[in-house]
Amino acid sequence: MRLPSPLKQFTRSGPGRTEALADFFRREATGGQMLLGATALALLWANLAPGVYDDLWGTKVGPDWLHLRLSLSAWVSDGLLAIFFFVAGMEVKRELTVGELAGWRAAALPLLAALGGMVAPAVVALAVSRGAAAEGGAWAIPVATDIAFALGVLALVGSALPTGVRVLLLSLAVIDDLGAIGLIALLFTKNLDLVWLAAGLALCALYWLAQRHRRTPLVMMVPLVAAAWICIHASGVHATVTGIVLGLLTPVVTARGEERSPAERLEKRLHPISAGIIVPLFALAAAGIQLASLGKAVADPLAQGVYLGLLAGKIVGIFGGAWLAVRLRLATLPGGIGWADVLPVAVLGGIGYTVSLLIARLATDDPTAIQHTSTAVLAASLTATLLALVLLRLRAGAHLTRPGE
Repeated sequence: MRLPSPLKQFTRSGPGRTEALADFFRREATGGQMLLGATALALLWANLAPGVYDDLWGTKVGPDWLHLRLSLSAWVSDGLLAIFFFVAGMEVKRELTVGELAGWRAAALPLLAALGGMVAPAVVALAVSRGAAAEGGAWAIPVATDIAFALGVLALVGSALPTGVRVLLLSLAVIDDLGAIGLIALLFTKNLDLVWLAAGLALCALYWLAQRHRRTPLVMMVPLVAAAWICIHASGVHATVTGIVLGLLTPVVTARGEERSPAERLEKRLHPISAGIIVPLFALAAAGIQLASLGKAVADPLAQGVYLGLLAGKIVGIFGGAWLAVRLRLATLPGGIGWADVLPVAVLGGIGYTVSLLIARLATDDPTAIQHTSTAVLAASLTATLLALVLLRLRAGAHLTRPGE
């Protein structure tokens, strides 16, 4: 059997094998391929053997105390995915501190683009659904962008694009996911426990102090991070917010005598796990939507609102928010990118998945409505993926043929 060339190195033995595997997973194009492959496998599995798929991911494991008896699907989306958000939070902080978005005018761009990308989809969903999205907070379904899927698609064909394109996408995706998680806390947290929330935030503060003073032995940090996650989960707030908060609290600047910052060391360790295991595993658990009801979903005003909210609303909102911010001289574009590069970023914003699917399940208890809105999220995400791939290829070609590049 002939192995694909990137995998040949993993059949060899030797001391460099583990590091070679880590380097392979760090390549974002590889992560994107694994992500899309897992999505395709989930769709096949859920439609060819729906009972097996639902039974497996619906299996509950864990202790009964502190609401920790969760389905396997929830352990992936609430637990493992927090690691992905942790890595993303560190990367955003580095870019905001010493990278492409350092300075208030550069940082204002993803903030205003993300705000536009949250408001416009909600408005479109309400208008197209003729008010049906107002019930249960369903208007929030198309608000979020799935960072993992969007970056995976960008990585497939975006290697020739300027770094600023990826930074802009990552930054605005994290911001609107933070906003979406905030909406979950406001709209769908019925029993918010302030004591557990305060305990979780206190543990996050303790993590920050430990990182600031560089007292970060593994035997101390793992229990501390796990305890913070448990407390925030027990408070009723979506537990992935723990990863974002801790990522933003991790130092990205080296101290005296350090070769690498804590964020850089943690990213090197965690990025292969996040990109090569956690994100594809989440796709396998979340993307298994049965397509038999596609015809009925097309005629459902709520599903129509979600679809056009994610697709049209995101494009208009993100591009319009960015354009308005620059037009009003509140922000500047990252170096090396133009408006033709911002358009595919806005299209990538229409990939909803993670938080959108979560909100679809929180907004209603009606299985039919959940199926229709989840199908709309999947359809919009696939449409945005295909459109973005075309636009990204065009932009990559344009950058490669520029004189001097």
